[in-house]
Amino acid sequence: MEVARRKSLQSRQVGSLFLFLCVSVGGATTIRYSVAEEMESGSFVANVAKDLGLEVGKLAARGARLVSEGNKLHFRLHRKTGDLFVKEKLDRESLCGKADPCVLHFEIVLVEPLQSFRAEVRVFDINDNAPVFVNKAPLLKVPESTPLGSRFPLQSAQDLDVGLNGLQNYTLSANAYFHLHTRFRSHGPKYAELVLDKPLDREEEPEVNLTITAVDGGSPPKTGTAHIRVVVLDVNDHVPQFSRLVYRAQVPENSANGSLVATVTATDLDEGTNREITYSLAQNPEAIIQTFQIDSQTGEVRLRGPLDFEAIETYDIDIQATDGGGLSAHSKVLVEVVDVNDNPPEVMVSSVFSPLPEDSPLQTVVALFTIRDRDIRVGGKITCFLREDLPFVVKPTFRNSYSLVTDRGLDREEVSGYNVTLVAMDTGPPNLSTETVIEVLISDINDNPPVFQEDSYILTVRENNSPAVFIGKVHAEDLDLGENAQVTYSLLPPKSGDLSVFAYISINSDNGKLYALRTMDYEAIQDFQFVIKATDGGFLSLSSQVTVRVVVLDDNDNRPMILYPLQNGTLPCNDLVPRSAEAGYLVTKVVAVDGDSGQNSWLSYHLLKATDLGLFSVQRQNGEIRTLRQISERDPMMQKLIILVQDHGQPALSTTASLNILLVDGFSEPYLQFQDPSKHPRKVNPSTKYLVISLVVLSFLFLLSVTVIFIIHIYQKIKYREKFTIQEHFYDDCNFPNNLVHQGGNGSLSQPCPYEMCSANGTGNSEFRFLKRFMPNFPFPHDTGEVKTEADSNVPPDSDRTRSQGSEGHARVSDDYM
Repeated sequence: MEVARRKSLQSRQVGSLFLFLCVSVGGATTIRYSVAEEMESGSFVANVAKDLGLEVGKLAARGARLVSEGNKLHFRLHRKTGDLFVKEKLDRESLCGKADPCVLHFEIVLVEPLQSFRAEVRVFDINDNAPVFVNKAPLLKVPESTPLGSRFPLQSAQDLDVGLNGLQNYTLSANAYFHLHTRFRSHGPKYAELVLDKPLDREEEPEVNLTITAVDGGSPPKTGTAHIRVVVLDVNDHVPQFSRLVYRAQVPENSANGSLVATVTATDLDEGTNREITYSLAQNPEAIIQTFQIDSQTGEVRLRGPLDFEAIETYDIDIQATDGGGLSAHSKVLVEVVDVNDNPPEVMVSSVFSPLPEDSPLQTVVALFTIRDRDIRVGGKITCFLREDLPFVVKPTFRNSYSLVTDRGLDREEVSGYNVTLVAMDTGPPNLSTETVIEVLISDINDNPPVFQEDSYILTVRENNSPAVFIGKVHAEDLDLGENAQVTYSLLPPKSGDLSVFAYISINSDNGKLYALRTMDYEAIQDFQFVIKATDGGFLSLSSQVTVRVVVLDDNDNRPMILYPLQNGTLPCNDLVPRSAEAGYLVTKVVAVDGDSGQNSWLSYHLLKATDLGLFSVQRQNGEIRTLRQISERDPMMQKLIILVQDHGQPALSTTASLNILLVDGFSEPYLQFQDPSKHPRKVNPSTKYLVISLVVLSFLFLLSVTVIFIIHIYQKIKYREKFTIQEHFYDDCNFPNNLVHQGGNGSLSQPCPYEMCSANGTGNSEFRFLKRFMPNFPFPHDTGEVKTEADSNVPPDSDRTRSQGSEGHARVSDDYM
């Protein structure tokens, strides 16, 4: 019968193992597997990809990994095939102890998107442990007067296996006095009792040796033995009697060592030493002996080690009372461990998605975690929240699993990362909590354009600069990071399409430094502006623009230019002065301009050389030449002056002008051209010479005047019809570059003005009439384009008067320069 029963148990065990080795998917989110313990490392468990309904390549593409709820991961996942293997040999006894079933929990975490699947593997027990007796040679003292049927509990054998593989039965060696009876505890392994079948006789047989064998239910079964020594005692008529057969006690799990659990009492009706009772913890498992202790004299049961409701809820303690004669009695103490809230919740983070893009939408999963509280009965409901006000929120998923998701928009430029403090709190009492910090970094996206440090830039460069000279720098800041913050600079073409600016300016695209490509000329261009574009390096690049104005600074690079007297060398420039002129008489005026600006165009006039330095003076500011004294008969008729015109630049530039002045008695004398006496040693009749010269000069001047007046008249009409300004007309008449004379410029002249020197034959008396303005100021009729000169408006119809005026030799100059 015993053999048949064992075969039946073995067949049921094999069938159950085969059934649980199949894969079962629990619900929609939990998959379950089963393996047997002691499987070698690398043993195949299941194909996870197939059970999850995923393609094999998806596990590797989505970075699948396993996350254990404990501190150690017992399995490994092959991402390419989706196969689940045993990482190391599994020992069910070390993993779960006596707990049955033994289940290992873990999660399969996928990213992009973040997803988690719960899985569990049940480890089935195999018969790899034999029953073991702690005391291999127990001693049992039995009085010879012990009545038949008396029972003597024996120590339990310890078998680490569970279920059918655990301890199943005891057997006793053949003897004439005892048989074995197996009993069950409410909590703990089976134990055996010796039952007395035949009266003992100490004189006949003082000692009986027995062998007890513990047998498990494995296939093949494993056994453990102990040798019992039964000593027959002399007669002791009374056995100790406990006040109760069973003592019950409740002890909180947080009780300190030495706390009183219960007090047992026993009495003996014998006298003398036979009634002296001692208490002991006999035939108890090792766990009870390490947790409890008893006072041998008082019977007080106290704590020896810590209690843990989560590990063991109840204890079944066997108490033995022995009198002085060796008789003993047994009682039980059932200890119920009372659960208290002594375990704070445990937060286990399975996955964190960091860094998180700052443009992540709301409800983006940042982390997955689970919360476990070992105080199941008293901890109550667990609440989870964030300690600070952050753009995240805790969202429950299923059972004790939660996810951390975004609740508001993120901005890396404001906050580059968060330390998210998760608080898990139970309801107690007392309330216990756990804080876990999750670091979430924010990654950058290109959401900020470059920003220039200034709204506009004004740079200066001095003219006559060297090509490729550095003139300034623009700088733009981008609040983004990495490539998104790398700024590139470029010149934008003007809206007008004029690309001439590219011939003047170049920019370094990396650092925004500006260089002048060519030599600047202030007289040609005083300033110019352009637009610079700053572009970042993001995938969708952003840009901004700024206007840069370059101002050219003037250098003193232009010498003064003499406008009057003419220095072209074709005609002599002579001025006539009557000998009757008083001191301070205005002889003429030297007119000069300077193409530079500012202080570089301020001109001063100096008399450098003269035939008689005491006769004439030059006004320093306006160039007027005046007599210093009364002209005498001793003064030479021919006076030669050299005037130095100098600007105020650094260094100063200058030009000289030569001027011949003829001292005459009256204007009736003919106009004489100055001749160098050294070149004409021959004496010629003065009357003849003067007559010839006067006729030639007058004829030439007459023809020249008519031609010039006609050309000017035609030219003015053309220019006025084209609506040119008076200044431009003046420049064209004088044939001077526009960059040398400016309207209201910074020269010695407040306005541009030409001069003309005229002479004509009169009635015989010559008269010198000093410089008069050639073209007076007059209103400019823009709407009609007509111009009326002062000469036209003032000339009467009488031609004799015109000839009378023409007969007077005169020179006209604008007194705006005076």
